Amino acid sequence: MSILAGSLAAAKEPVDAEATLRLIVQANADRDLPTMSKYMSHDSDAVGYTIDGHKYVGWTALATDMRTEFTSVAKLELPITYLQFWHKGDIAWFAMELDYIRYLNATDLTQRMVLPLRETGVMERRDGTWILVTWHESTRQPDTGMGIALADPGTVVRRVSDNQAPGPNGADLSGEWEVTEIEDNKKYVATLDAHGNGPYTWQGGQFATTSFNDRRWQGTWKQTGNDREGAFEVVISEDGTEAKGIWWYVRVGTRDNIPPRQHGGTYLWKRLTPPPTAP
Repeated sequence: MSILAGSLAAAKEPVDAEATLRLIVQANADRDLPTMSKYMSHDSDAVGYTIDGHKYVGWTALATDMRTEFTSVAKLELPITYLQFWHKGDIAWFAMELDYIRYLNATDLTQRMVLPLRETGVMERRDGTWILVTWHESTRQPDTGMGIALADPGTVVRRVSDNQAPGPNGADLSGEWEVTEIEDNKKYVATLDAHGNGPYTWQGGQFATTSFNDRRWQGTWKQTGNDREGAFEVVISEDGTEAKGIWWYVRVGTRDNIPPRQHGGTYLWKRLTPPPTAP
């Protein structure tokens, strides 16, 4: 998860709510949990919501997942695209938009996962110190597309065009697809039906499509060979020949509490058979 984004002007006690928020954010980008802990509520009934409907109550569960996230990435960046604050006495609240950028490979920082997010939250001044007491995080849909693996900062995914193929009920995802897991350069072939469901040639794998809209393709995967499962989200090209995006775990063996979108990698799918033509 992310806790906003911004730049830290100086390593000193923040003087107001916004400075405190930016300090928390920079600590998130720096993977500095002690600083985050200092300025975030430890109240037992403090509630925070992150993407995919995940809910945190209190500090302990959040801290545990943040530690896991920090050890799973090589680098984090959290640039702000929008920030608005409001104040009334010892209470302040805000709205924010940011990109949560995860680098998974320390030797190749050209490959990154970008999660465009929205944030809202409330801060309270306690004994002169501003504390983040509650927050809510959700995804947004900018031009770059959520979770797309960007090869360089100039890479963008174009918006849907007027002559694009139909949506969920009209899209035909059938055929053979070469699937590459970018970080490991692992390749295998998926054979899918028109609805985007079918087996792939790695660990008895099976893909199941859950939605397809505006070229955004979402689904799940399951591998019986090594007893694990997860989900994916890719954006398919306008000509239907390739797709780029991310995959992640939700279960490995008996461990079924893996936070969604936090542990996984980037996908490149290439169609090995010609895209079906409209009748």
